[in-house]
Amino acid sequence: MIDHLSAMAVFARVVDTGGFSRAAESLGISKSAVSKQVSRLEDRFGTRLLNRTTRRISLTEAGERVLEHSRRAVAEFEAAEAEVGAHRDTPSGLLRVSAGVSFGQSELAPRLAGFLGKCPDLSIDLVLNDRRVDLVEEGYDVALRIGVLQDSSMMARRIASVRSLTAAAPAYLAGRGRPAVPADLAAHDCLGYSYLNGGGLWTFDGPSGQTRHRFTPRLMSNNGTALAAAAERGLGIVQMPSFIIGDAVRSGRLQEVLADHRKPDVGLYAVYPAGRPLAAKVRAFIDFAVAAFGGAAPDAADAGADAAGALSR
Repeated sequence: MIDHLSAMAVFARVVDTGGFSRAAESLGISKSAVSKQVSRLEDRFGTRLLNRTTRRISLTEAGERVLEHSRRAVAEFEAAEAEVGAHRDTPSGLLRVSAGVSFGQSELAPRLAGFLGKCPDLSIDLVLNDRRVDLVEEGYDVALRIGVLQDSSMMARRIASVRSLTAAAPAYLAGRGRPAVPADLAAHDCLGYSYLNGGGLWTFDGPSGQTRHRFTPRLMSNNGTALAAAAERGLGIVQMPSFIIGDAVRSGRLQEVLADHRKPDVGLYAVYPAGRPLAAKVRAFIDFAVAAFGGAAPDAADAGADAAGALSR
């Protein structure tokens, strides 16, 4: 189809300039190349489009019809090219963004007004979902993901480190005691996040190295905010990113436990499909996320980039 569009453009130029030689000169190609393009178009339509003599050319009846469509097709292509070129470096159109529910509600959504204020031609479709989405299959331009990235064909930029806390309500700790080491958690009720390690495995870095605690959750949920609310009401111990439970810990609604045995920090990443030029709207969003949540980090196809900041409110 692209070849046919090229042939239509050459055919229209031949008619507009009045000959093959002038068309070739204006297009910067050889006269034989022009002749081949016109012949290819005539073969495609199965009829002669031009009457040729040594002194002049004239359109056949079929050529007049094809010329009208050729000019229209070339004009549409040039208009599309001009429109795309005008917006190539300007964030515009619709940007589809995927993010986790808790992070999207508490951290991302409140900052979008400032971002959109700087991008008047851009609109955002923000979809919050804690499950892992397929960006290509589901039509997303970019996702903000928290965790350890798995190998994939996606591109990723590490934006910040995300710190987690282990905590429980004061009333729960008063009744059940305070764990001193991860092994003490065996005597406690733990609340599990179902999208992480099946909901029943916590990892800690402590003075003696890394340890793991496997448990059967008293309550399991696919939403961190729900688990934090249950923990505040004394249902058990929760391990959540600090952007979810940090305010509760600072206010005393929750108390941190195992402060010397913390979950290893994970990354906040902007993830986007590979294999095509990065659209201005996607690059602008990633730059916004870097400024909002952490600092600069190099583009990477995996999770190996160094963290530039910590999301640890």
